[in-house]
Amino acid sequence: MIPANRVLAQPVRWQQLWRDAVTDPLELLSLLDLSGHAADLLPGADSGFPLRVPRGFVARMRRGDPADPLLLQVLPQAAELGEVPGFSHDTVGDIAARAAKGVLHKYHGRALLIATGSCAVHCRYCFRRHFPYAEETAAVNRWEQALAHLRSDTSIGEVILSGGDPLSLATSKLAELTDALATIPHILRLRIHTRLPIVLPERVDAEFTAWLGALPFQRVVVLHANHPNEIDGSVIAACAALRDAGATLLNQAVLLRGVNDSADALCALSERLFDGGVLPYYLHQLDRVAGAAHFEIDDERALALLRALRERLPGYLVPRLVREIVGAPYKLPL
Repeated sequence: MIPANRVLAQPVRWQQLWRDAVTDPLELLSLLDLSGHAADLLPGADSGFPLRVPRGFVARMRRGDPADPLLLQVLPQAAELGEVPGFSHDTVGDIAARAAKGVLHKYHGRALLIATGSCAVHCRYCFRRHFPYAEETAAVNRWEQALAHLRSDTSIGEVILSGGDPLSLATSKLAELTDALATIPHILRLRIHTRLPIVLPERVDAEFTAWLGALPFQRVVVLHANHPNEIDGSVIAACAALRDAGATLLNQAVLLRGVNDSADALCALSERLFDGGVLPYYLHQLDRVAGAAHFEIDDERALALLRALRERLPGYLVPRLVREIVGAPYKLPL
C-alpha cells in the first residue's frame, strides 16, 4: 500500500522535454565527454542553422566517440560552411510547388501541408533547413488558405502533414485541422511525416493517441530513423501506441556518409524497425541542400549497398532507394 503522504511522480510532459533540449554545441560535447574535441569538430562561424537535440536522444549517443552516428546527424560541422556546386537552398523545388499558403502540391492525388516550421531536432542534412517557414506555414489563419485549396481539388485523396515536424503542434491544434478535413468528402487518408516518436517518444501520449485513434481517415505515420541506435525501448513503446491507435507505420531514412553507409548499419536498422512494427519504406539519396554536401555518397556506392540489403534481408525489409527530382511526377527509384 502506498503511504497516504507519498505523491507518485508524474511523467515529464513532452513540452517540458522539448524546452529542455540541448541547444549549445559545447554543452552537447561536454555531455558526451568530448569537450577536448571542440576545436576539431565545431565550425568557426555560425551556419545560420542552430543546434537542437532532445536530451533523451543524446543519451543514446556513445560517450567519448566523435564519430558516433547519432551525434554526426545533429552536430554543426565546419564542412557546412563551404559552398559546393550543385547544392542549393531549395533543392527539391518546394517553392515552385506552392499551391496555397503552406501547401505543396507536387504529385497527383496528394497534397502536403507545411504544418509548422518547428522541430524537436535539427538534422544537419535537412532539405528544408533554408525553407522560409515564416512566410509558408499552412496553419496561419486557422488553415484557411490550405483548406480552401484542398476543397477545390477533388483529385486530392490524401493529405500529408509535414514541416518542420507536425507533431510539434499541440494535439488541440492538430484536431482543429482534422475536424475541418473531415468535412471534405474526397479526403480519405491522412499521412503524418514525423521524427518526434524517434527523438522525443514522449510526444506519443494518451491525448495524442486518443486523437489519432478517433480520426475518420486511414492513418499512415511515416517515421524517420537513420540508424539502429536511434531505436530504444521508449521508441518501440511509442510505435506500439501508434499501431494501437490504428496507424500504419513506415520509415524513411536518408543515406548519409559516416552515419549509415554500410550494409551492417542498414540491415540492423531494418531489423530494429520491424521489431517495432515499422516497415522500411524509402532510403533516400541525399537531397543536395546547401550545407549538407559532406554527407553525400555516390550512386554507385548506394546501389552496392542496396544489392547487399537484397542479399541479406527478406524483400519486405528492403527499402526503396529513391531520389527526388524537381518536376518529376514521383520519387525516382535508383
